[in-house]
Amino acid sequence: MTFVVTENCIKCKYQDCVEVCPVDCFYEGPNFLVINPDECIDCALCEPECPANAIFSEDELPEGQEVFIELNADLSQKWPNITQIGDQPADREEWNGKPDKLQYLEK
Repeated sequence: MTFVVTENCIKCKYQDCVEVCPVDCFYEGPNFLVINPDECIDCALCEPECPANAIFSEDELPEGQEVFIELNADLSQKWPNITQIGDQPADREEWNGKPDKLQYLEK
């Protein structure tokens, strides 16, 4: 089992989760973070650190978020690894909690 970054991270990308990850399994895109499922050790440290509540155990994904299992796996192979907090969107608070953000995902 692995943890999955879901829709609410899009355009929020807080990155608090990155600093607590003991295996550096986060990867960064233009406006979203993903977890590499092959590297995640299911430690659950990242989940409570996410201010956007966008990280879930694969077994506890909210309904409608299943597409993010594949997105995390695919995009973690393309995007660079991130191990510390970097630049964050200035308007992230405005996007936190907005529905239907998948259309804004920049790959």
